[in-house]
Amino acid sequence: MTASYETINIRLDGNVLSATFNAPPMNLIGPEVVRDLVALLDELSHPTAPRVVIFDSADADFFFPHVDLTKVAEYTAEAAKAGGPGDASLGMLFRKLSRLPAVTIGKLRGRARGAGSEFLLACDMRFAAAENAVLSQPEVGIGTPPGAGAIQHLTRLLGRGRALEAVLTSSDFDADLAERYGWVNRAVPDAELDAFVAAIAARIGGFPRDALIAAKSAINAISLPTPAEVRADAALFQQLVRGEKATQRTAELFERGLQSRGATELGLGEALGHLPAVD
Repeated sequence: MTASYETINIRLDGNVLSATFNAPPMNLIGPEVVRDLVALLDELSHPTAPRVVIFDSADADFFFPHVDLTKVAEYTAEAAKAGGPGDASLGMLFRKLSRLPAVTIGKLRGRARGAGSEFLLACDMRFAAAENAVLSQPEVGIGTPPGAGAIQHLTRLLGRGRALEAVLTSSDFDADLAERYGWVNRAVPDAELDAFVAAIAARIGGFPRDALIAAKSAINAISLPTPAEVRADAALFQQLVRGEKATQRTAELFERGLQSRGATELGLGEALGHLPAVD
């Protein structure tokens, strides 16, 4: 690995790369994070890249709370650099993450909502701290369906009924429920999470690269959404997120403290339930 990143701290240990997101004040997915992701995924696409990548966060409360809703155009423009203007979406960027030759592992502490959850869903595996991990797709509560992979991944992982529950309620899911539903591979006690993930990564990293790539590619061929499905979800999100209802509800959330460290962000699932009902 040769690049340095503004919002990602990287550490290489043999065949395993640790990539820690560090974008104060609260790890919002904005243009800086997306720019770094585009560059990192490009490096990880090379044949000599590490065999395993562990993604985690330097912020104990927030893995990724969601996108920076004040900079949608800016982060979308950065995402376009991964695939061209026709693929200017986080969904297609995250699909590139899923198709890396490297095995990707998400290690979750704190909250991963919206595109933060969708980033983790694009990883090959997800392990969550039992005491403090939270997952959510809050988009419907704001006024739009998810647009960066949640519809596709959650339906495949959870089944129709549970995917509808997760998406339509916009509720927060703790680690135990997320494990039971299949949103994460396992919920692990926080004190054991680092060692548990490190052991899995080291084990996989010691196996032949060609076998890892071939096995992952075969499973991807069965399980990943097509580019057309990802683009359709992204187009619908980008249309409705600019609509009157989503704009109004987002403004109400900002008045209550959205995108600042406080009760609204810490308990966003509950906050959405207290917004006025709409037609």
